[in-house]
Amino acid sequence: MTVTATSVGDADQLEPRSAPASRWTARLLRLVPAAAAALSGVLLYVSFPPRTLWWLALPAFAVFGWVLRGRSWKAALGLGYLFGLGFLLPLLVWTGVEVGPGPWLALVAIEAIFVALVGVGVSAVSKLPGWPVWAAAVWIAGEAARARAPFNGFPWGKIAFGQADGVFLPLAAVGGTPVLGFAVALCGFGLYEVVRLVVEGRRTRAVRRSAAAVALLSVAVPVVGALAARTLVSDKAEDGTVTVAVIQGNVPRAGLEFNAQRRAVLDYHARETERLAAEVKAGKVAKPDIVLWPENSSDIDPFVYEDAYAVIDKAVKAIDAPVSVGGVVERDGKLYNEQILWDPVKGPTDTYDKRQIQPFGEYLPLRSLIGAINDQWTSMVSQDFSRGSKPGVFDMDGAKVGLVTCYEAAFDWAVRSEVTDGAQMISVPSNNATFDRSEMTYQQLAMSRVRAVEHSRTVTVPVTSGVSAIIMPDGKITQKTGMFVADSLVQKVPLRSSETPATKLGILPEIALVLVAAGGLGWAIGAGVRGRRAGDA
Repeated sequence: MTVTATSVGDADQLEPRSAPASRWTARLLRLVPAAAAALSGVLLYVSFPPRTLWWLALPAFAVFGWVLRGRSWKAALGLGYLFGLGFLLPLLVWTGVEVGPGPWLALVAIEAIFVALVGVGVSAVSKLPGWPVWAAAVWIAGEAARARAPFNGFPWGKIAFGQADGVFLPLAAVGGTPVLGFAVALCGFGLYEVVRLVVEGRRTRAVRRSAAAVALLSVAVPVVGALAARTLVSDKAEDGTVTVAVIQGNVPRAGLEFNAQRRAVLDYHARETERLAAEVKAGKVAKPDIVLWPENSSDIDPFVYEDAYAVIDKAVKAIDAPVSVGGVVERDGKLYNEQILWDPVKGPTDTYDKRQIQPFGEYLPLRSLIGAINDQWTSMVSQDFSRGSKPGVFDMDGAKVGLVTCYEAAFDWAVRSEVTDGAQMISVPSNNATFDRSEMTYQQLAMSRVRAVEHSRTVTVPVTSGVSAIIMPDGKITQKTGMFVADSLVQKVPLRSSETPATKLGILPEIALVLVAAGGLGWAIGAGVRGRRAGDA
Protein backbone atom coordinates (compact mmCIF):
# COMPACT_ATOMS: atom_id res chain seq x y z
CA MET A 1 0.00 0.00 0.00
CA THR A 2 2.83 2.34 0.85
CA VAL A 3 4.48 1.75 -2.52
CA THR A 4 1.25 2.40 -4.35
CA ALA A 5 0.55 5.57 -2.40
CA THR A 6 4.06 6.80 -3.02
CA SER A 7 3.75 6.04 -6.76
CA VAL A 8 0.47 7.89 -7.00
CA GLY A 9 1.89 10.79 -5.04
CA ASP A 10 4.95 10.95 -7.27
CA ALA A 11 2.70 10.97 -10.30
CA ASP A 12 0.61 13.77 -8.81
CA GLN A 13 3.76 15.77 -8.14
CA LEU A 14 5.10 15.23 -11.66
CA GLU A 15 1.89 16.09 -13.51
CA PRO A 16 1.92 19.84 -12.86
CA ARG A 17 5.50 19.99 -14.18
CA SER A 18 4.85 18.07 -17.41
CA ALA A 19 1.50 19.65 -18.24
CA PRO A 20 2.87 23.16 -18.93
CA ALA A 21 5.61 21.66 -21.10
CA SER A 22 3.07 19.76 -23.16
CA ARG A 23 0.91 22.86 -23.49
CA TRP A 24 3.88 24.88 -24.75
CA THR A 25 4.72 22.14 -27.22
CA ALA A 26 1.15 22.15 -28.50
CA ARG A 27 1.22 25.92 -28.89
CA LEU A 28 4.50 25.80 -30.79
CA LEU A 29 3.16 23.12 -33.09
CA ARG A 30 0.13 25.31 -33.82
CA LEU A 31 2.53 28.07 -34.91
CA VAL A 32 4.31 25.84 -37.43
CA PRO A 33 1.74 26.30 -40.25
CA ALA A 34 1.71 30.08 -39.73
CA ALA A 35 5.49 30.29 -39.82
CA ALA A 36 5.62 27.98 -42.85
CA ALA A 37 3.05 30.13 -44.69
CA ALA A 38 5.00 33.34 -44.09
CA LEU A 39 8.38 31.79 -44.92
CA SER A 40 7.09 30.18 -48.12
CA GLY A 41 5.88 33.65 -49.15
CA VAL A 42 9.38 34.97 -48.55
CA LEU A 43 10.73 32.06 -50.60
CA LEU A 44 8.48 33.10 -53.48
CA TYR A 45 9.83 36.66 -53.22
CA VAL A 46 13.42 35.39 -53.38
CA SER A 47 12.56 33.69 -56.69
CA PHE A 48 11.98 37.12 -58.28
CA PRO A 49 14.58 39.39 -59.96
CA PRO A 50 17.18 40.69 -59.57
CA ARG A 51 17.95 37.15 -58.40
CA THR A 52 17.84 34.32 -60.94
CA LEU A 53 16.44 31.75 -58.48
CA TRP A 54 13.20 31.26 -60.45
CA TRP A 55 12.98 27.60 -59.40
CA LEU A 56 12.35 28.59 -55.75
CA ALA A 57 8.77 29.35 -56.78
CA LEU A 58 8.16 25.57 -56.95
CA PRO A 59 8.99 24.73 -53.31
CA ALA A 60 7.21 27.94 -52.28
CA PHE A 61 3.95 26.69 -53.79
CA ALA A 62 4.61 23.17 -52.51
CA VAL A 63 4.83 24.42 -48.91
CA PHE A 64 1.81 26.68 -49.47
CA GLY A 65 -0.18 23.64 -50.63
CA TRP A 66 0.93 21.64 -47.58
CA VAL A 67 -0.04 24.45 -45.23
CA LEU A 68 -3.53 24.84 -46.72
CA ARG A 69 -4.55 21.24 -47.32
CA GLY A 70 -7.71 20.39 -45.40
CA ARG A 71 -7.83 23.66 -43.42
CA SER A 72 -11.04 25.40 -42.41
CA TRP A 73 -11.84 28.54 -44.35
CA LYS A 74 -10.93 30.76 -41.40
CA ALA A 75 -7.53 29.11 -40.96
CA ALA A 76 -6.91 29.22 -44.72
CA LEU A 77 -7.77 32.92 -44.80
CA GLY A 78 -5.20 33.69 -42.13
CA LEU A 79 -2.54 31.44 -43.59
CA GLY A 80 -3.10 32.87 -47.07
CA TYR A 81 -2.74 36.38 -45.68
CA LEU A 82 0.56 35.46 -44.03
CA PHE A 83 1.79 33.99 -47.31
CA GLY A 84 0.80 37.21 -49.05
CA LEU A 85 2.62 39.34 -46.50
CA GLY A 86 5.76 37.20 -46.72
CA PHE A 87 5.73 37.60 -50.50
CA LEU A 88 4.57 41.19 -51.04
CA LEU A 89 6.19 43.04 -48.13
CA PRO A 90 9.74 42.62 -49.47
CA LEU A 91 8.68 42.60 -53.13
CA LEU A 92 7.02 46.03 -52.97
CA VAL A 93 9.30 47.78 -50.48
CA TRP A 94 10.38 50.12 -53.29
CA THR A 95 6.96 51.81 -53.21
CA GLY A 96 7.98 53.49 -49.96
CA VAL A 97 11.44 54.67 -51.01
CA GLU A 98 10.48 58.34 -51.29
CA VAL A 99 7.06 58.61 -49.65
CA GLY A 100 7.73 56.63 -46.48
CA PRO A 101 6.48 53.28 -45.18
CA GLY A 102 2.80 54.25 -44.88
CA PRO A 103 1.79 53.82 -48.56
CA TRP A 104 3.96 50.70 -48.89
CA LEU A 105 2.33 49.01 -45.89
CA ALA A 106 -1.15 50.07 -46.98
CA LEU A 107 -0.62 48.69 -50.48
CA VAL A 108 0.69 45.37 -49.17
CA ALA A 109 -2.13 45.08 -46.63
CA ILE A 110 -4.71 45.46 -49.42
CA GLU A 111 -2.98 43.25 -51.98
CA ALA A 112 -2.45 40.47 -49.42
CA ILE A 113 -6.24 40.23 -49.02
CA PHE A 114 -6.44 38.82 -52.54
CA VAL A 115 -3.82 36.20 -51.63
CA ALA A 116 -5.77 35.38 -48.45
CA LEU A 117 -8.90 34.72 -50.51
CA VAL A 118 -6.84 32.53 -52.84
CA GLY A 119 -5.76 30.60 -49.74
CA VAL A 120 -9.42 29.93 -48.90
CA GLY A 121 -9.99 28.71 -52.44
CA VAL A 122 -6.94 26.43 -52.48
CA SER A 123 -7.98 24.92 -49.15
CA ALA A 124 -11.50 24.31 -50.48
CA VAL A 125 -10.29 22.37 -53.55
CA SER A 126 -7.43 20.60 -51.75
CA LYS A 127 -9.45 17.41 -51.18
CA LEU A 128 -10.75 17.12 -54.75
CA PRO A 129 -9.32 14.58 -57.20
CA GLY A 130 -6.58 16.27 -59.21
CA TRP A 131 -6.54 19.17 -56.74
CA PRO A 132 -3.23 20.72 -58.00
CA VAL A 133 -5.00 21.67 -61.24
CA TRP A 134 -7.88 23.34 -59.42
CA ALA A 135 -5.54 25.05 -56.95
CA ALA A 136 -3.29 26.49 -59.69
CA ALA A 137 -6.37 27.82 -61.50
CA VAL A 138 -7.56 29.44 -58.26
CA TRP A 139 -4.20 31.23 -57.97
CA ILE A 140 -4.53 32.63 -61.51
CA ALA A 141 -8.09 33.74 -60.74
CA GLY A 142 -6.65 35.67 -57.79
CA GLU A 143 -4.07 37.31 -60.07
CA ALA A 144 -6.81 38.22 -62.54
CA ALA A 145 -8.72 39.96 -59.75
CA ARG A 146 -5.62 41.81 -58.52
CA ALA A 147 -4.96 43.04 -62.06
CA ARG A 148 -8.35 44.76 -62.18
CA ALA A 149 -9.19 46.05 -58.71
CA PRO A 150 -9.01 48.32 -56.88
CA PHE A 151 -8.31 51.46 -58.93
CA ASN A 152 -7.93 49.53 -62.21
CA GLY A 153 -5.68 46.92 -60.63
CA PHE A 154 -2.09 46.28 -59.64
CA PRO A 155 -0.63 43.20 -61.43
CA TRP A 156 2.84 43.64 -59.93
CA GLY A 157 3.95 40.31 -58.46
CA LYS A 158 2.34 38.06 -61.06
CA ILE A 159 4.13 34.71 -60.88
CA ALA A 160 4.98 34.97 -64.58
CA PHE A 161 7.12 38.06 -63.93
CA GLY A 162 9.49 36.01 -61.76
CA GLN A 163 10.19 33.49 -64.54
CA ALA A 164 12.24 35.51 -67.05
CA ASP A 165 15.24 33.21 -66.49
CA GLY A 166 13.26 29.99 -66.04
CA VAL A 167 12.53 26.95 -68.16
CA PHE A 168 8.82 27.78 -68.18
CA LEU A 169 9.29 31.12 -70.00
CA PRO A 170 8.38 29.85 -73.52
CA LEU A 171 4.85 29.18 -72.23
CA ALA A 172 4.31 32.94 -72.30
CA ALA A 173 4.08 32.61 -76.09
CA VAL A 174 1.36 29.97 -75.70
CA GLY A 175 -1.09 31.82 -73.48
CA GLY A 176 0.59 34.85 -71.97
CA THR A 177 1.21 35.48 -68.30
CA PRO A 178 -1.86 33.46 -67.12
CA VAL A 179 -0.64 30.24 -68.75
CA LEU A 180 2.96 30.81 -67.63
CA GLY A 181 1.88 31.50 -64.04
CA PHE A 182 -0.53 28.54 -64.06
CA ALA A 183 2.26 26.18 -65.12
CA VAL A 184 4.53 27.32 -62.28
CA ALA A 185 1.80 27.06 -59.62
CA LEU A 186 0.64 23.68 -60.98
CA CYS A 187 4.18 22.29 -60.88
CA GLY A 188 4.65 23.55 -57.31
CA PHE A 189 1.37 22.12 -56.02
CA GLY A 190 2.05 18.90 -57.93
CA LEU A 191 5.47 18.66 -56.29
CA TYR A 192 3.84 18.70 -52.85
CA GLU A 193 1.28 16.09 -53.92
CA VAL A 194 4.05 13.76 -55.11
CA VAL A 195 5.83 14.08 -51.76
CA ARG A 196 2.57 13.60 -49.86
CA LEU A 197 1.69 10.43 -51.74
CA VAL A 198 5.19 8.99 -51.26
CA VAL A 199 4.98 9.58 -47.49
CA GLU A 200 1.44 8.20 -47.36
CA GLY A 201 2.46 5.17 -49.39
CA ARG A 202 5.28 4.33 -46.99
CA ARG A 203 2.89 4.57 -44.06
CA THR A 204 -0.10 2.69 -45.52
CA ARG A 205 1.69 0.70 -48.24
CA ALA A 206 -1.12 1.66 -50.61
CA VAL A 207 -1.52 4.65 -52.95
CA ARG A 208 -4.26 5.11 -55.52
CA ARG A 209 -2.79 4.88 -58.99
CA SER A 210 -5.04 7.63 -60.32
CA ALA A 211 -3.89 10.05 -57.61
CA ALA A 212 -0.26 9.18 -58.25
CA ALA A 213 -0.70 9.67 -62.00
CA VAL A 214 -2.29 13.10 -61.54
CA ALA A 215 0.47 14.16 -59.14
CA LEU A 216 3.21 13.12 -61.55
CA LEU A 217 1.47 14.73 -64.51
CA SER A 218 1.09 17.99 -62.56
CA VAL A 219 4.87 18.17 -62.40
CA ALA A 220 5.70 16.69 -65.81
CA VAL A 221 3.17 18.40 -68.08
CA PRO A 222 4.28 22.01 -67.37
CA VAL A 223 7.92 21.09 -67.95
CA VAL A 224 7.24 19.14 -71.14
CA GLY A 225 4.88 21.88 -72.36
CA ALA A 226 7.56 24.53 -71.78
CA LEU A 227 10.14 22.52 -73.73
CA ALA A 228 7.67 22.01 -76.60
CA ALA A 229 6.81 25.73 -76.61
CA ARG A 230 10.42 26.66 -77.36
CA THR A 231 9.58 26.22 -81.06
CA LEU A 232 7.40 29.35 -80.78
CA VAL A 233 10.39 31.47 -79.72
CA SER A 234 12.38 32.95 -82.59
CA ASP A 235 14.76 35.85 -83.21
CA LYS A 236 14.41 35.64 -86.99
CA ALA A 237 13.89 38.99 -88.72
CA GLU A 238 10.61 38.71 -90.64
CA ASP A 239 10.44 42.35 -91.78
CA GLY A 240 14.08 43.26 -91.96
CA THR A 241 16.09 44.94 -89.24
CA VAL A 242 16.45 48.38 -87.73
CA THR A 243 19.37 49.95 -85.91
CA VAL A 244 17.99 51.37 -82.68
CA ALA A 245 19.59 53.71 -80.15
CA VAL A 246 18.39 53.75 -76.54
CA ILE A 247 19.27 56.95 -74.66
CA GLN A 248 19.75 57.11 -70.90
CA GLY A 249 20.57 60.69 -69.96
CA ASN A 250 20.54 60.21 -66.16
CA VAL A 251 19.12 62.68 -63.64
CA PRO A 252 20.76 65.29 -61.39
CA ARG A 253 19.94 63.21 -58.34
CA ALA A 254 17.62 60.37 -57.35
CA GLY A 255 14.29 60.98 -55.70
CA LEU A 256 11.17 63.01 -56.25
CA GLU A 257 13.11 66.27 -56.04
CA PHE A 258 14.56 65.70 -59.52
CA ASN A 259 11.29 67.05 -60.98
CA ALA A 260 12.33 70.45 -59.67
CA GLN A 261 15.34 70.12 -61.98
CA ARG A 262 13.41 69.04 -65.03
CA ARG A 263 15.34 71.35 -67.35
CA ALA A 264 18.52 69.60 -66.25
CA VAL A 265 16.95 66.20 -67.03
CA LEU A 266 16.05 67.39 -70.52
CA ASP A 267 19.54 68.82 -71.04
CA TYR A 268 21.12 65.53 -69.92
CA HIS A 269 19.19 63.51 -72.52
CA ALA A 270 19.88 66.05 -75.27
CA ARG A 271 23.58 66.05 -74.33
CA GLU A 272 23.80 62.22 -74.42
CA THR A 273 22.08 62.20 -77.82
CA GLU A 274 24.50 64.80 -79.16
CA ARG A 275 27.44 62.85 -77.73
CA LEU A 276 26.20 59.75 -79.58
CA ALA A 277 25.84 61.83 -82.76
CA ALA A 278 29.49 62.87 -82.46
CA GLU A 279 30.56 59.23 -82.10
CA VAL A 280 28.49 58.31 -85.16
CA LYS A 281 30.12 61.12 -87.15
CA ALA A 282 33.55 59.90 -86.03
CA GLY A 283 32.72 56.39 -87.25
CA LYS A 284 32.93 54.84 -83.78
CA VAL A 285 29.28 53.77 -83.64
CA ALA A 286 26.80 52.70 -86.30
CA LYS A 287 24.28 55.37 -87.23
CA PRO A 288 20.91 54.58 -85.66
CA ASP A 289 17.76 54.52 -87.78
CA ILE A 290 15.59 55.38 -84.77
CA VAL A 291 16.27 56.81 -81.31
CA LEU A 292 14.26 56.20 -78.13
CA TRP A 293 14.22 58.51 -75.10
CA PRO A 294 12.68 57.49 -71.75
CA GLU A 295 9.51 58.58 -70.02
CA ASN A 296 9.80 62.07 -68.47
CA SER A 297 12.94 62.90 -70.43
CA SER A 298 11.26 66.27 -71.02
CA ASP A 299 9.02 67.24 -68.12
CA ILE A 300 8.94 70.70 -69.70
CA ASP A 301 6.14 70.91 -72.27
CA PRO A 302 7.90 71.59 -75.60
CA PHE A 303 4.62 72.74 -77.15
CA VAL A 304 4.45 75.56 -74.62
CA TYR A 305 8.08 76.43 -73.82
CA GLU A 306 10.18 77.46 -76.81
CA ASP A 307 13.49 76.74 -75.06
CA ALA A 308 12.51 73.10 -74.45
CA TYR A 309 11.42 72.78 -78.09
CA ALA A 310 14.76 74.19 -79.24
CA VAL A 311 16.81 71.82 -77.04
CA ILE A 312 14.97 68.75 -78.32
CA ASP A 313 15.00 69.88 -81.94
CA LYS A 314 18.74 70.55 -81.84
CA ALA A 315 19.48 67.06 -80.45
CA VAL A 316 17.19 65.37 -82.99
CA LYS A 317 18.82 67.22 -85.87
CA ALA A 318 22.26 66.25 -84.54
CA ILE A 319 21.48 62.53 -84.54
CA ASP A 320 19.51 62.93 -87.84
CA ALA A 321 16.96 60.24 -87.00
CA PRO A 322 13.38 60.18 -85.68
CA VAL A 323 13.30 60.29 -81.87
CA SER A 324 10.55 59.22 -79.47
CA VAL A 325 10.63 61.80 -76.66
CA GLY A 326 8.92 61.25 -73.30
CA GLY A 327 7.18 64.47 -72.29
CA VAL A 328 4.66 65.92 -69.89
CA VAL A 329 2.24 68.09 -71.88
CA GLU A 330 -0.90 70.06 -71.12
CA ARG A 331 -3.65 70.15 -73.72
CA ASP A 332 -7.12 71.61 -73.36
CA GLY A 333 -6.53 72.01 -69.65
CA LYS A 334 -5.62 68.33 -69.21
CA LEU A 335 -2.24 66.85 -68.29
CA TYR A 336 -0.83 63.90 -70.25
CA ASN A 337 2.15 61.59 -69.91
CA GLU A 338 3.03 61.61 -73.58
CA GLN A 339 5.45 60.13 -76.05
CA ILE A 340 6.21 62.52 -78.91
CA LEU A 341 7.52 61.37 -82.29
CA TRP A 342 10.06 64.01 -83.32
CA ASP A 343 11.32 64.10 -86.90
CA PRO A 344 14.66 65.82 -87.68
CA VAL A 345 13.03 67.74 -90.56
CA LYS A 346 9.34 68.07 -89.68
CA GLY A 347 9.60 68.33 -85.90
CA PRO A 348 6.87 66.69 -83.74
CA THR A 349 4.57 64.62 -85.98
CA ASP A 350 2.73 62.11 -83.74
CA THR A 351 1.93 61.46 -80.07
CA TYR A 352 0.92 58.65 -77.74
CA ASP A 353 -0.77 59.38 -74.41
CA LYS A 354 -0.29 56.86 -71.60
CA ARG A 355 -3.52 54.94 -71.04
CA GLN A 356 -2.87 52.97 -67.84
CA ILE A 357 -1.90 55.72 -65.42
CA GLN A 358 -0.65 54.96 -61.94
CA PRO A 359 -2.95 55.59 -58.95
CA PHE A 360 -1.39 57.71 -56.18
CA GLY A 361 1.46 58.53 -58.57
CA GLU A 362 -0.14 60.06 -61.67
CA TYR A 363 -3.61 60.57 -60.28
CA LEU A 364 -5.08 60.56 -56.80
CA PRO A 365 -8.19 58.44 -56.19
CA LEU A 366 -10.44 59.57 -53.34
CA ARG A 367 -8.67 62.92 -53.36
CA SER A 368 -10.81 64.57 -50.67
CA LEU A 369 -10.45 61.59 -48.31
CA ILE A 370 -6.69 61.32 -48.88
CA GLY A 371 -6.31 65.05 -48.38
CA ALA A 372 -8.07 64.84 -45.03
CA ILE A 373 -5.63 62.12 -43.95
CA ASN A 374 -2.42 63.53 -45.44
CA ASP A 375 -2.41 66.86 -47.29
CA GLN A 376 1.25 66.30 -48.27
CA TRP A 377 0.15 63.64 -50.74
CA THR A 378 -2.40 65.94 -52.38
CA SER A 379 0.31 68.56 -52.82
CA MET A 380 2.64 65.97 -54.39
CA VAL A 381 -0.07 64.96 -56.89
CA SER A 382 -1.52 68.42 -57.30
CA GLN A 383 -3.06 67.71 -60.72
CA ASP A 384 -4.28 64.37 -62.03
CA PHE A 385 -3.00 63.07 -65.35
CA SER A 386 -5.61 62.19 -67.95
CA ARG A 387 -5.74 58.88 -69.77
CA GLY A 388 -5.03 58.32 -73.43
CA SER A 389 -7.60 56.41 -75.46
CA LYS A 390 -5.71 54.89 -78.39
CA PRO A 391 -2.78 52.46 -78.84
CA GLY A 392 0.53 54.09 -79.68
CA VAL A 393 2.41 52.72 -82.69
CA PHE A 394 4.94 55.13 -84.21
CA ASP A 395 6.12 54.78 -87.80
CA MET A 396 9.83 55.47 -87.29
CA ASP A 397 11.81 55.28 -90.52
CA GLY A 398 9.57 52.46 -91.74
CA ALA A 399 9.68 50.51 -88.46
CA LYS A 400 6.43 50.16 -86.51
CA VAL A 401 7.34 50.81 -82.85
CA GLY A 402 4.70 50.10 -80.19
CA LEU A 403 4.87 52.34 -77.09
CA VAL A 404 4.15 50.88 -73.64
CA THR A 405 4.92 53.53 -71.05
CA CYS A 406 6.45 52.23 -67.80
CA TYR A 407 3.59 51.04 -65.52
CA GLU A 408 1.66 49.81 -68.57
CA ALA A 409 4.13 46.94 -69.06
CA ALA A 410 2.51 45.14 -66.11
CA PHE A 411 -0.88 44.99 -67.87
CA ASP A 412 -1.49 42.26 -70.45
CA TRP A 413 -3.99 44.25 -72.52
CA ALA A 414 -1.77 47.34 -72.78
CA VAL A 415 1.10 45.44 -74.42
CA ARG A 416 -1.04 43.21 -76.61
CA SER A 417 -2.97 46.15 -78.07
CA GLU A 418 0.23 47.60 -79.53
CA VAL A 419 1.12 44.31 -81.22
CA THR A 420 -2.36 43.77 -82.66
CA ASP A 421 -2.20 47.38 -83.90
CA GLY A 422 0.82 46.49 -86.02
CA ALA A 423 3.89 46.99 -83.82
CA GLN A 424 6.96 45.18 -85.16
CA MET A 425 8.92 45.94 -82.00
CA ILE A 426 8.05 47.37 -78.58
CA SER A 427 9.56 50.18 -76.53
CA VAL A 428 8.94 50.52 -72.78
CA PRO A 429 10.08 54.07 -71.92
CA SER A 430 10.29 54.38 -68.13
CA ASN A 431 11.34 56.67 -65.32
CA ASN A 432 12.64 54.81 -62.27
CA ALA A 433 14.65 57.65 -60.73
CA THR A 434 12.04 58.10 -57.99
CA PHE A 435 12.79 54.61 -56.68
CA ASP A 436 16.54 55.09 -56.29
CA ARG A 437 18.56 51.84 -56.48
CA SER A 438 15.72 49.57 -55.38
CA GLU A 439 14.72 46.30 -57.06
CA MET A 440 11.89 48.02 -58.90
CA THR A 441 13.88 48.57 -62.11
CA TYR A 442 14.93 44.89 -62.23
CA GLN A 443 11.36 43.71 -61.63
CA GLN A 444 10.14 45.91 -64.47
CA LEU A 445 12.95 44.73 -66.73
CA ALA A 446 11.87 41.13 -66.11
CA MET A 447 8.31 42.06 -67.15
CA SER A 448 9.68 43.39 -70.44
CA ARG A 449 11.58 40.14 -71.00
CA VAL A 450 8.39 38.14 -70.50
CA ARG A 451 6.55 40.47 -72.91
CA ALA A 452 9.26 39.94 -75.54
CA VAL A 453 8.63 36.18 -75.51
CA GLU A 454 4.86 36.53 -75.10
CA HIS A 455 4.55 38.47 -78.38
CA SER A 456 7.83 37.47 -80.09
CA ARG A 457 9.03 41.05 -80.41
CA THR A 458 12.25 42.93 -79.72
CA VAL A 459 11.71 45.09 -76.63
CA THR A 460 13.74 48.16 -75.78
CA VAL A 461 13.67 49.72 -72.31
CA PRO A 462 14.92 53.34 -72.27
CA VAL A 463 15.04 54.55 -68.65
CA THR A 464 16.04 57.96 -67.28
CA SER A 465 18.49 56.59 -64.71
CA GLY A 466 18.74 52.85 -65.45
CA VAL A 467 18.66 50.00 -65.99
CA SER A 468 18.07 50.58 -69.73
CA ALA A 469 18.27 47.53 -71.98
CA ILE A 470 17.73 45.91 -75.36
CA ILE A 471 15.89 42.58 -75.25
CA MET A 472 15.61 40.07 -78.08
CA PRO A 473 12.33 38.25 -78.91
CA ASP A 474 13.58 35.21 -76.97
CA GLY A 475 13.77 37.28 -73.77
CA LYS A 476 17.55 37.55 -73.64
CA ILE A 477 19.16 40.88 -72.78
CA THR A 478 21.87 41.72 -75.30
CA GLN A 479 22.86 45.13 -73.89
CA LYS A 480 22.12 47.05 -70.72
CA THR A 481 23.35 50.11 -68.85
CA GLY A 482 24.28 50.67 -65.24
CA MET A 483 22.20 52.73 -62.83
CA PHE A 484 22.55 56.51 -62.49
CA VAL A 485 24.98 56.89 -65.39
CA ALA A 486 24.58 58.64 -68.73
CA ASP A 487 24.85 56.07 -71.49
CA SER A 488 23.46 54.93 -74.83
CA LEU A 489 22.91 51.54 -76.43
CA VAL A 490 23.04 51.01 -80.20
CA GLN A 491 22.15 47.73 -81.87
CA LYS A 492 20.62 46.25 -85.00
CA VAL A 493 17.46 44.36 -83.99
CA PRO A 494 14.95 42.18 -85.86
CA LEU A 495 11.49 43.39 -86.83
CA ARG A 496 8.70 40.82 -86.64
CA SER A 497 5.03 40.80 -87.65
CA SER A 498 3.81 37.24 -86.99
CA GLU A 499 1.58 36.73 -83.96
CA THR A 500 2.12 34.12 -81.27
CA PRO A 501 -0.81 32.04 -79.96
CA ALA A 502 -0.74 34.27 -76.87
CA THR A 503 -1.22 37.38 -79.02
CA LYS A 504 -4.05 35.78 -81.00
CA LEU A 505 -5.85 34.33 -77.98
CA GLY A 506 -5.61 37.47 -75.87
CA ILE A 507 -7.71 37.23 -72.72
CA LEU A 508 -9.23 33.81 -73.55
CA PRO A 509 -6.65 31.67 -71.62
CA GLU A 510 -7.22 33.79 -68.50
CA ILE A 511 -11.00 33.45 -68.83
CA ALA A 512 -10.65 29.68 -69.27
CA LEU A 513 -8.51 29.34 -66.13
CA VAL A 514 -10.92 31.50 -64.11
CA LEU A 515 -13.76 29.21 -65.23
CA VAL A 516 -11.70 26.16 -64.20
CA ALA A 517 -11.20 27.74 -60.79
CA ALA A 518 -14.93 28.46 -60.51
CA GLY A 519 -15.72 24.88 -61.49
CA GLY A 520 -13.37 23.48 -58.85
CA LEU A 521 -14.76 25.75 -56.14
CA GLY A 522 -18.31 24.83 -57.13
CA TRP A 523 -17.45 21.13 -56.93
CA ALA A 524 -15.80 21.57 -53.53
CA ILE A 525 -18.73 23.54 -52.11
CA GLY A 526 -21.21 20.99 -53.46
CA ALA A 527 -19.20 18.12 -51.98
CA GLY A 528 -19.16 19.90 -48.62
CA VAL A 529 -22.92 20.42 -48.63
CA ARG A 530 -23.55 16.78 -49.53
CA GLY A 531 -21.18 15.68 -46.78
CA ARG A 532 -23.01 17.75 -44.16
CA ARG A 533 -26.37 16.38 -45.27
CA ALA A 534 -25.08 12.82 -45.05
CA GLY A 535 -23.75 13.55 -41.56
CA ASP A 536 -27.11 14.93 -40.45
CA ALA A 537 -28.87 11.88 -41.85
